[in-house]
Amino acid sequence: MKLSEIKNKLNTLDKIAFQLPTGELVPSHFHVTEIGKITKHFIDCGGTVRNEEVVNFQLWNTDDYDHRLHPEKLLSIIELSEKVLNIGDLEIEVEYQADTIGKFGLDFDGKNFLLTNKQTDCLAKDKCGIPEEKPKVKRSELNIKSSCTPGDGCC
Repeated sequence: MKLSEIKNKLNTLDKIAFQLPTGELVPSHFHVTEIGKITKHFIDCGGTVRNEEVVNFQLWNTDDYDHRLHPEKLLSIIELSEKVLNIGDLEIEVEYQADTIGKFGLDFDGKNFLLTNKQTDCLAKDKCGIPEEKPKVKRSELNIKSSCTPGDGCC
């Protein structure tokens, strides 16, 4: 999800809820403790230099049950961070600590913001010799005609 998308969604909500990939909700008394721009400048295993930028939201919960983050407050924090940090309309990455700090993508199901699992990947499969994954097809879907019929002994 991009920054513009979360801003549009926040304008339509009365309350904010984040849901973990397990289906469990982040406690409703969470705080967004940071919004920042993360730049990753790296070289992949094929030797290509790359730059990636994301907007990072850090979610945190504590025993402060009296201060809930409302959509208009989060929207104002986002707008301030855009202005002060010169953040463009980038993809959002969310940090949240359960057992350890996890990094998640972000989606929306019409009610809750969904923390989605992120996966590692090889960005240079063509240079590393990683074969392209072949699609799995059921034999029954291939529409192959066989001259064998039950009982004719050809099998």
